[in-house]
Amino acid sequence: MAIKIDGKIIGYEVAKDEEKAAKAEKPKAEIIRMTEEVKRPEGMESLEGSTYKIKTPLDDHAMYVTINDIVLNAGTDHEQRRPFEIFINSKNMDHFQWIVALTRLMSAVFRKGGDVTFLAEELQAVFDPKGGYFKPGGKFMPSIIAEIGAVIEHHLQKIGLMAKDELSEQQQLLLEQKRAEAEAAQKKTLTEASSQVPGGLPETGAGEEATSYPASASLCNKCHTKAVVVMDNCATCLACGYSKCG
Repeated sequence: MAIKIDGKIIGYEVAKDEEKAAKAEKPKAEIIRMTEEVKRPEGMESLEGSTYKIKTPLDDHAMYVTINDIVLNAGTDHEQRRPFEIFINSKNMDHFQWIVALTRLMSAVFRKGGDVTFLAEELQAVFDPKGGYFKPGGKFMPSIIAEIGAVIEHHLQKIGLMAKDELSEQQQLLLEQKRAEAEAAQKKTLTEASSQVPGGLPETGAGEEATSYPASASLCNKCHTKAVVVMDNCATCLACGYSKCG
């Protein structure tokens, strides 16, 4: 096909087949979304959920954490319950701003879909520069945020999204045996000490925190529970079973 040239030719070059192919229009890349946003089921005005109470010694008012769930693929073999939204309520207005920000971000992550279990781990790694606190039972919490993370972990385990770290029956029996031995040894020590002190030893104050482990127990670096006792020259945690002796 003839082409009319109106201007003056000032140069030329020969186009090669490889260059023609390179200049050809490249196909647009296909957008692949790793997850799909989870939407509230149509016609469902209410969701099932659970409310958990958080009471810390750092605050006079308790926090109430509510996590609502939706059920995906209901009635099929692939039925799964997963969190959809989270709310935290407290009378303490000092926490209002970060509570609103935190719950909105977590709810957005829940609705985004995919694996949301990382939230529990990330929140539990937050430490308060002013220091943490012990819960009843000897469990140490590095911050209020960490306890919220522990609540989320408990809820995810409850609905089946996270596996529980459970001890075997044999391990549980061994820990119960060690715990009984530790309590007996502590009771014997207190009895001997009280016999040497006129009037006996003073009773434990009402303000001291009651624990379910021996008072001489130390903090476990694995489960952060004050439940490590030394038995047979080996430090063993009565809560999770961790021991340096293996």
